[in-house]
Amino acid sequence: MTTTRVEIDIPEKITQYVVLNDEKAVKIRNAMVLYPYIKKGQISHGKAAELLGMYKLDLIRLYSEIGLDYIDMTKAEFQEELMTVKKLTGESS
Repeated sequence: MTTTRVEIDIPEKITQYVVLNDEKAVKIRNAMVLYPYIKKGQISHGKAAELLGMYKLDLIRLYSEIGLDYIDMTKAEFQEELMTVKKLTGESS
């Protein structure tokens, strides 16, 4: 994967938490750069994974490890989706 160096200004007190030589920390940092765009619906998890050079499932697992859910809906929204799937498949409650 081709990389580009980007300089950003951050508060000095945060620099102690920026790990530059840890491969997992770099993956998490880069995934977090894309996360707001996923939440806004500007890119998909699949596109983000592609940009990060990883599989979609690996990105979903990475987000899960740091506490970010793949499915972002309330219990009521989930129940509604489940009912829709059951109707579409002809399955009864």
